[in-house]
Amino acid sequence: MVSFDRELPPGGPVIRGFAGKAFRIEDRIVPGGLWLTPESALDWNAPAIDALSADDVAGLLALQPPPEFLLLGTGPTMRRPAPAFVAAVEALGFGVEPMDSRAAARAWNVLRGEDRWIVAALLPL
Repeated sequence: MVSFDRELPPGGPVIRGFAGKAFRIEDRIVPGGLWLTPESALDWNAPAIDALSADDVAGLLALQPPPEFLLLGTGPTMRRPAPAFVAAVEALGFGVEPMDSRAAARAWNVLRGEDRWIVAALLPL
């Protein structure tokens, strides 16, 4: 027997879109930075990209089981995080995938739709 039933998407937060310069998570508007895990979405008082340190994302990387990598939204434009930040996160055993925050939000939904166990730190739009 063949079934055409849709698979249920993985649980957890889904970014539904943008409201001006804010993220829309389900029915909630988040005007600042955003932390995402497969289980939760939290407002994040994000530092400037140039001031970002591994300590700023340590809580995300402490998730159990450990995430595959950190998706880093760098704000309204793609900016490379400081090499020291990338080196510190990689020394903890995690890769960093930087992209502008809108692209990172779209990538989050695609990767979570594939049930990938990732985390994201999105700087404000």
